Amino acid sequence: MTDAGRVAEPDAESHADSVLVSADGAAGRITLNEPDRLNAVDPAMLRAMIAAVERFDADPVVRVIVVTGAGRGFCSGANLAVEEVDGRREVDDATLYEGGRLVRAMVESGTPVLSLVNGVAAGIGLSIALAADYVLATERASFVLAFSNIGLMPDGGSTGLVAANIGRARALRMALTAEKVSAVTAGEWGLVSETCSDEAYEARSAELIERLAGLAPVGTAYTTRAVNDASLDLDGALAREEEGQPGLLKSNDFQEGVGAFFDRRKPVFRGD
Repeated sequence: MTDAGRVAEPDAESHADSVLVSADGAAGRITLNEPDRLNAVDPAMLRAMIAAVERFDADPVVRVIVVTGAGRGFCSGANLAVEEVDGRREVDDATLYEGGRLVRAMVESGTPVLSLVNGVAAGIGLSIALAADYVLATERASFVLAFSNIGLMPDGGSTGLVAANIGRARALRMALTAEKVSAVTAGEWGLVSETCSDEAYEARSAELIERLAGLAPVGTAYTTRAVNDASLDLDGALAREEEGQPGLLKSNDFQEGVGAFFDRRKPVFRGD
C-alpha cells in the first residue's frame, strides 16, 4: 500500500452504478450489484472494479479489500453484447481484456483481497473469485467454466488460476466438461480457501475481515507476492488467453455454440 489519500466514502456514481464501492474502517468493499442477472459483468463494471481495487490498495487505512456479489450470485460471467452483422453474431472482446486487467490488479494488490462467494461463480466470475488471496464460499456457491459449450477457451486468467489451485487434471476436467463444481467439492479440491454453511457465512466473513485487516501490512504484501510468484504464471496465462480467444470469438464453432445455446440444442462443432 502507498500513502495516497483516504477513500472515505464511495462516490455518488458508485451508488448509482452496477458496482457498489464503500469503505468501512479498515475494510474496502466492492459489491457487484446486478442481482437480476446474477451479477454478470460488462466492460464498464470491470473498469469500475479495477479503479476501486487500485484506490483501496493505495489507501493506508484500508487493510483488506472485500469482493462479493449482491443477491443470489457472486458473478455468473460476462454479460456479452451479441450483435448480428450479416447473419453472424459479433461479440465485443473488451470484456476479455478488462477482465484480465482486473484479475492482475487483484493478484498484484499489496493489500490482501478476500472474495466472499455467495452463489454461482462462472466464467470471468470464477477468475475474479480466485484472484483473491482468500476465498470463502458458502455451501450454496458453485463454480463452473462453461466456455467449451460455445467453442471458446477459458479466459480472465482462469487457465492459470484454476490449475494453480487444483492441478492440471482437475483444471482440464472443469474446462473440458463444463461441469458445475459444488462448494463442498471446491473445498475438497482446494479450488477455494474455505467453505462454510449458509448459517455461518456472515459470522465467518466478519471473522476473516477482522483477521486479514489486523495483519502487518508490509509483511502481508511480501507474503502474498512471494506465494503468487512461486505458484502462478498469471502473465503467461493471460497472454495465451488473449492470443487465442479473439480468434475463437470469430470462429464458425463459436457461431454454432452461441446458436445452439439460444436454440437450446446440442452444438455440432466442425473445427473451423
